[in-house]
Amino acid sequence: MVEVKNRLAVVTGASGGIGLEYCKVLAEMGADLLMVSIDEEPLLKAAEVIRQVYGVKTYSLTLDLCSDDAPDRIRAFIENFRLDPYILINNAGIFSFATVDSIPERKIDAFIDLHVRAATKLSITFAREFAARETPKGRKEKKGYILNMSSMSCWMPMPGIAMYAATKAYIRVFSRALHYEMRDSGVSVMVACPGGIATDLFGLPPHLKKLAVNIGAIAKPDVFAAKAIRKLLKGRKQYINGLTNRLTILLIGILPTPLRMQIKRRLLDRGIRKP
Repeated sequence: MVEVKNRLAVVTGASGGIGLEYCKVLAEMGADLLMVSIDEEPLLKAAEVIRQVYGVKTYSLTLDLCSDDAPDRIRAFIENFRLDPYILINNAGIFSFATVDSIPERKIDAFIDLHVRAATKLSITFAREFAARETPKGRKEKKGYILNMSSMSCWMPMPGIAMYAATKAYIRVFSRALHYEMRDSGVSVMVACPGGIATDLFGLPPHLKKLAVNIGAIAKPDVFAAKAIRKLLKGRKQYINGLTNRLTILLIGILPTPLRMQIKRRLLDRGIRKP
């Protein structure tokens, strides 16, 4: 395993869910953290808990990644504190289950701004800086690592998740291409495409979330995060958790139109719309 002790990891969407689990996994390995989130109170609390429990340095930055200057503000924060990032995890994301014509324009913009623009700009900024880093002669260690969060849904043109699936598909294709472009520069880029994870992203009530975990329909976020970090530090280009998820991708791909329309009519047309 790559040594990350006393190295800095930048994690977006770090106040909860998978982002917070990424922070815990890295902190347990001895990495310092720059935790970024739009939710100030839980972010500050999480950063303090991690600092006390794991004894690492934590920095918190409250920031709306949909703002045009978000990447520049992260860069300015890093320069102001004279930090030297080694890992970037683009984890921040949003979700809604609704037809595209019912989603407010501001949320459509948020999907694009967060999943496409912010993830792209941060990836490029950090990739350039990692590639420019000098490493000791004779050592073949990586200059930096980038993990971008896509989703299993990126292979699923299903009604109700058009914006989510489409923007996550962009992240996957972009990250796979960036992996090859940066490989000779000593920068490792991986895209993670999880299936269902037991977080608050999809709005499942606690009892259904617990049931889904117990029957194996969704994974626990701490387990996923630990495996994803291991894959990242091994230089993998893509990680999909679980054989069931990989098989589901194949099955969804051949799903006939009548079944897709049944999903649309039974779920979306009956009022389950959450813009």
